[in-house]
Amino acid sequence: MSRSFDVVLFGATGFTGKLVAEYLAGKDLTWAIAGRNRDKLEKVRRDLSLGDLPILVADGHDAASLEALVPKTRVVATTVGPYNEHGRLLATTCARHGTHYCDITGEVPFIRASIDANHEEAVATRARVVHCCGFDSIPFDLGVHMLWDRAHQGGHHLAWAKGFAAKLKGGFSGGTVASMLALAKEAGRDREVRRLLGNPYALDPDPRVQGPPSPDQHGVRKDEDLGRWTAPFVMAAINTRVVRRSNAILDYAYGKDFRYSEAMSFAPGPKGLFGASMVTGGLVGFLAAAAFPPTRELLARAFLPKPGEGPSKEERERGFFEVKILAETDHGERLSGRVAGKSDPGYGETAKMLGESALCLAKDDALLPARYGVLTPASSMGMHLVDRLRRAGMTFEVDPS
Repeated sequence: MSRSFDVVLFGATGFTGKLVAEYLAGKDLTWAIAGRNRDKLEKVRRDLSLGDLPILVADGHDAASLEALVPKTRVVATTVGPYNEHGRLLATTCARHGTHYCDITGEVPFIRASIDANHEEAVATRARVVHCCGFDSIPFDLGVHMLWDRAHQGGHHLAWAKGFAAKLKGGFSGGTVASMLALAKEAGRDREVRRLLGNPYALDPDPRVQGPPSPDQHGVRKDEDLGRWTAPFVMAAINTRVVRRSNAILDYAYGKDFRYSEAMSFAPGPKGLFGASMVTGGLVGFLAAAAFPPTRELLARAFLPKPGEGPSKEERERGFFEVKILAETDHGERLSGRVAGKSDPGYGETAKMLGESALCLAKDDALLPARYGVLTPASSMGMHLVDRLRRAGMTFEVDPS
């Protein structure tokens, strides 16, 4: 089938969508922007001085418009969330037409539904449906994969790995907060969603098959391997499941009994204990407030930007993140690595990660493993995406032994 475009960016009029469009502008590819409102899309095109950039009008809830759009492109990159509300039909349409797909979701129920609905068809049509191509979960998923790649070069597997959010400035995007609140609402009224969220292996091919015990961290803890105080990390609930799915999709290449956990890290002394305690208390308070409709609405008003709004360019450029990954091989060798970005993780770096994921799927198809279905960044693109992100200015490094 002839494809008119390498990439179609769906949701280009939203704040994050505009940043992805800005990132893709000037890249060596044939692309288009898509969304519901032609006038808003034309404004994005004018703002980017891309007068000849094609515009496609489509609605994520309108099957006919998606059926017209999806076969025209090799890759769809979408920023339209919450994905459980607005993304199911687009992912399914891409799987049906053999069109690669990438998004920035962090919603476990959406991904589980996509696996169940789309994996087998995507395998048959040779489509790569790749969720979690933003700050959740690329730094953690590819960080672990990077250490496994180093261990694999020596003929070893990984016994365990730990991810630590060591430095964060810039916080989470409005879309991430909106998804968290939508998920809290869903969990409050659906027992099955609560059960799914509590399953560490919820995104494995068969979530009923349990691996080693892998409970999420719920309190302050001194991590003996890192030598620092740690607190629960709000994104661990998605990142850990994605890493475990990567291992399963890769035929347990990391290890059949591989264990993975994730936390925020702080200093080793009293100051670190205080910081970890404050973050833990704040997270508990946020989750408790999100569980009840009246306080959930207050959180939405307090934390959600208006549509199209977000931090300024100067604010985004002052942001940064650093993730530390520790691992041990099945032979007892310790490995450590670092993943870092030089701008706001929820906006600037997420736009870069989604943009490079789309470029990798479109341009590196012949280099990628012949693996299809509902995949993860590591199991679909692996070190090819790591190399792209390095060239784009992100840090992926394995510490010297």
